[in-house]
Amino acid sequence: MDMKVDAKQASIYTDVEKCVDAIIAKVGKNIVFGMPLGLGKPNHLINALYKRAKVDSTINLRIMTALSLEVPKGASELERNFLEPFAKRVWGNYPALAYLADVNKNTLPPNVQVSEFFMKAGVYLNNAVEQQNYISSNYTHIARDMLENGVNVLAQIVAKKTINGETLFSLSCNPDVSPNIVPMLRAHEQKTGRKVAVIAEINNNLPFMYHDAMVSPSMFDMVVDNPEYDYTLFSTPNMTVEMSDYMIGMHVSALIKDGGTLQIGIGSLGDAIAYSIILRDKQNEQYRSVVADLGIMAKSGELVRRIGGIDRFEQGLYGASEMFVNGFLELYKEGILRRKVYDNVVLQRLLNDGQITEQVSPAMLEALVVHQAIRIHINSADLAFLQKYGIFKNTVTLVNGVLHTPDGVEIPANLADDAAIKQITQHCLGDKLKGGILMHGGFFLGPKSFYEHLIGMSEEENKQICMTTVDNVNHLYGNQELKTLQRKDGRFINTCLMVTLTGGVVSDGLEDGRVVSGVGGQYNFVSMAHALQDGRLVMMLQSHRIKDGEACSNIVWNYGHMTIPRILRDIVITEYGIANLRSKSDKEIIAELLNIADSRFQLELLQKAKDAGKMPQDYVIPERYRNNTPEALTAKFRAYQSRGLFPAFPFSTDFTEEELIIGKALKGLKAKMGHKVGTMAGGILNVIKGGDIPPKAIPFLKRMKLEHPMTFKDKVIQSLLVAQLAENGNI
Repeated sequence: MDMKVDAKQASIYTDVEKCVDAIIAKVGKNIVFGMPLGLGKPNHLINALYKRAKVDSTINLRIMTALSLEVPKGASELERNFLEPFAKRVWGNYPALAYLADVNKNTLPPNVQVSEFFMKAGVYLNNAVEQQNYISSNYTHIARDMLENGVNVLAQIVAKKTINGETLFSLSCNPDVSPNIVPMLRAHEQKTGRKVAVIAEINNNLPFMYHDAMVSPSMFDMVVDNPEYDYTLFSTPNMTVEMSDYMIGMHVSALIKDGGTLQIGIGSLGDAIAYSIILRDKQNEQYRSVVADLGIMAKSGELVRRIGGIDRFEQGLYGASEMFVNGFLELYKEGILRRKVYDNVVLQRLLNDGQITEQVSPAMLEALVVHQAIRIHINSADLAFLQKYGIFKNTVTLVNGVLHTPDGVEIPANLADDAAIKQITQHCLGDKLKGGILMHGGFFLGPKSFYEHLIGMSEEENKQICMTTVDNVNHLYGNQELKTLQRKDGRFINTCLMVTLTGGVVSDGLEDGRVVSGVGGQYNFVSMAHALQDGRLVMMLQSHRIKDGEACSNIVWNYGHMTIPRILRDIVITEYGIANLRSKSDKEIIAELLNIADSRFQLELLQKAKDAGKMPQDYVIPERYRNNTPEALTAKFRAYQSRGLFPAFPFSTDFTEEELIIGKALKGLKAKMGHKVGTMAGGILNVIKGGDIPPKAIPFLKRMKLEHPMTFKDKVIQSLLVAQLAENGNI
């Protein structure tokens, strides 16, 4: 038989088709299938269910999820030739999500609907069906909204491990929602009799994460367990970090307070921030030189001195972010992510106030007594507390008010007795506090090396990372006092598309109603930054974008859609500087934002503000802010790179050296095709003229399947690629 039942009554399947049969048998043919954001999707199971619905129109399937991941294929034959070997090497046997192909083509069958809470940025701007089925929701409301929409099947991939003879599962990359929604589903099932199915698909390639991610198999009704389903985890290769990202990252890094809390996101901006923080700590002289050259202290020194700094990190940082990204891992590897937090209010307060350190001492015992964390006469509960945090050795026992050590020493459990204290110090105390957490995260997604490092960690190292629910990470509700203490000097750093001159933030959509991505957890972090007395919100954006070949300002006078209202404004950063908007008047806000806008648009923006009566008619933008141009910044950036700073890939890359050279050539070729008349004609002329291919070009042409072009089109493309490689100095 395919199905077995374990002692906890979870049905185990080695065939996803049989699991699909069981789902339909339990919940019926009206299925609302919920699965996690990003990496945690059970690809084999949802593919089997979707394909079943495609051939059986009596099944009504609604898929509810977020951030459906897809291996890039390339829009042209040239792009496909470049991407296919790379994709095979990086994504291996990752099974494509079957429903995505039909979503992209707008060919979902009428009995299937896909609703996403968060979409890959910009991918579905012109997909009317996905725009219509999008559900706008804060990350912390996802469990509620899934339940309201009738989710009756919940599934995700999990890791499996045997610990002390007991098989346990780990929600690993996605403990963000399931621990909250499963009890809600169980309660709803009991109240209404409406059956639900909670399913785990085991993937042994997943890192096993502990703490809140670790669950019993009894959480699930069904488990798909077959080593043949252990597919390659979807990874997000490190991409090139561009100049504007690095310059934004440098400004952000100066606002991070030593001993504070950090939240950052994925992508090149997150990498730029992590790199800049590492530069600040490891090459402080170089860092200070760039800070001075960019005028960060000259322009924003008061704010930097008050809430950030440019010195090395003596205390280190703690991470609290809905997304545990590769940047955090790099900070950990460099020893910067090292401030540990503890799940006890008294301990955390004493650490914050500097009354104790992580080093165990008699003074720590005294402080714990004074703050009533333990009693003067230690009882069994006190001993358990002391041993949980490593203050006492685990080998110490308590019998009738007397502490016993393994070497036979008996000590009165009386912290008011100086003689007892001396013996306790000698025989009972541990060395350092234990159980501290360096990073709280709700989900993770990253490059291959990120997963490999997590898998390679020792259990002790791994347990310094606590993957937990998004409710726990993204707001202060529930144990607010402890979270406030842990997240001291929190810097919550997010990206946006545009900012209005009066401080409103546009992050998720366009003014015509179309959704670019989604709100995700942004509002949660905005709210938390304002709720914490020492917290600050940092919104990042590039000062301009290129639209139809023309530069457009991302700082705008007004906009017909808003993600974060201007009443929640705080700090905004572009590649040109820092705008501190909190508590300021409208004219001050406008002045601050004009100072970090691209100078090509400053005067027009200022005039709009004057026309609306929001700025004095005689106001003039200060001279030092009127040279915010890409050309001026590029000159500085090239000088920094000549000193070995700001590499294209600060944290390595999955691309080979050959692929990097080809990628750069393709990028240049694409730009020419889009903006220069006569480029194709030049390629045709070269083909007509003929001529030998430079020997150094052959390996690149082989990689692109162009060493022996058969068609005239391929010959033209070959000629253009060779010319671009030559222009770049690669052949």
